[in-house]
Amino acid sequence: MAGLATAGALTAVSAEKAAAQAAPDSVLRTALDRGKLIVGTGSTNAPWHFENDAGELVGMDITMGRILAKGLFDDPTKVEFVTQDPAQRIPNVTTNKVDITIQFMTMNAQRSQLIHFSRPYYVEGVALLTLPGSENKTFDKLLAGGSATRVSILQNVDAETSVHYALPQAQVMQIDTQANVLQALESKRVDAAAVDLSTVRWLASRNPDKYFDAGKSWYSMLYGAALRQGDLDWLTFVNQTFTIAMFGHETALYDAAFKEYFGQEPPLRHPGFPAV
Repeated sequence: MAGLATAGALTAVSAEKAAAQAAPDSVLRTALDRGKLIVGTGSTNAPWHFENDAGELVGMDITMGRILAKGLFDDPTKVEFVTQDPAQRIPNVTTNKVDITIQFMTMNAQRSQLIHFSRPYYVEGVALLTLPGSENKTFDKLLAGGSATRVSILQNVDAETSVHYALPQAQVMQIDTQANVLQALESKRVDAAAVDLSTVRWLASRNPDKYFDAGKSWYSMLYGAALRQGDLDWLTFVNQTFTIAMFGHETALYDAAFKEYFGQEPPLRHPGFPAV
């Protein structure tokens, strides 16, 4: 009961008074004074950021922005989303045009020299999308097919290596756009399409009569939010808010989005030894 009593007592401290302890130029203080959070993101990449039938911006990245707004203002609607080109994800943070970028951004050492990354909020990977009526719809069947197995993938310097990591003997068809990668599968010119794991789960859960998750993923890549360097008060707040939303006592927003956009229930969290 001591923990609950302490938590209740802390709510008597206003966010404004607490934020006054932050550095004068911290985004934490700026956002609270402004009364809303400004998030840079995209609008054309389901399931991360896209417009629904009502013209509303939705997706997993959008939910992460709303989680931060709830943490700041106890109101997930107090957020302004600024749509930006992927090339502006870092510049808009470093020039203070946005408070944070949440835009399916892969964490790496090179980018970490320019910005702070939040803790990861999703582990992306490469996965295989197949057709539900195909005899070779599972990974085991694709692997057994050897050199007869054909796989489409977006053209890039690592395409052959990426596919052959999971299917060493497969024929690799490099294609110019993601839409055409999927079209090659739909027209049965290939047996599988190698795309992002999130794309596989989104399409297979939304269109089970059209797409199938072959059950194999590899090459883990961490997605994190981008913040301006040097603002440790803001970075600490973002990290703690994300951690609470994913592993603590306020997981409703994250869990609902994970199920909505990836078609899966998040793993159960068990009280006891921390696993974050």
